[in-house]
Amino acid sequence: MNKYKIMLVDDESDILGLLEKALNIEGFHNIVKVDKGMLAVTTCREIQPDIIILDVMLPDIDGYEVCKQIREFSHCPVIFLSSKNDELDKILGLAVGGDDYVTKPFSPKEIAYRVKAGLRRMEYSQAPIEDFSIKIGELMIDTDGCRVIKSGKEIGLTAREFEILRYLAENLGRVISRERLYETVWGEDSFGCDNTMMVHIRHLREKLEENPAAPQYIITMKGLGYKLVNPYEK
Repeated sequence: MNKYKIMLVDDESDILGLLEKALNIEGFHNIVKVDKGMLAVTTCREIQPDIIILDVMLPDIDGYEVCKQIREFSHCPVIFLSSKNDELDKILGLAVGGDDYVTKPFSPKEIAYRVKAGLRRMEYSQAPIEDFSIKIGELMIDTDGCRVIKSGKEIGLTAREFEILRYLAENLGRVISRERLYETVWGEDSFGCDNTMMVHIRHLREKLEENPAAPQYIITMKGLGYKLVNPYEK
């Protein structure tokens, strides 16, 4: 586990200590702790962590702005921590590029589990493209290397975005309900998942579609869910 570099960002030293202890117990020891937002951005650029646990409330800039700036150069998983349990705050976290959102008070074991899950999704992100790929129109989805290529250019997706796309690709042409998609990718009950899923689908379209307002790949089936299609086989 020590091969993974984890960055913890929180202005409360007790929280940083609690997180570090929980991760140490699970075998993670390569941990960098930061207590300010702007320092988190510069530190991330310097050390290139494999995953980030990021508090929303920071003394200089908030965690949303931190994540937004980090997404300009890194696609590593970001798990938000927040004392706010409002759905709009969660949606905002996802909208700026977060992969997960945990409210305080939290279970240290739960955080460690979510870190493991995030790292599993990213473990092969640097693997060369082999035969483990799904080709759909101009898209090539490297399921082993967790990469997406469109017209020869790699598209930067977050871990959640990739998992959504991969599941849709594995069920090409089939309508997948929001609930089923959420429960498969998040591994949680789908209650109240609509807005969360809509945010991720919108981001995927912005990255994959020529015109996100008139998608050719990810199609919404009103009242049913989504399906991925090959626009060249319509």
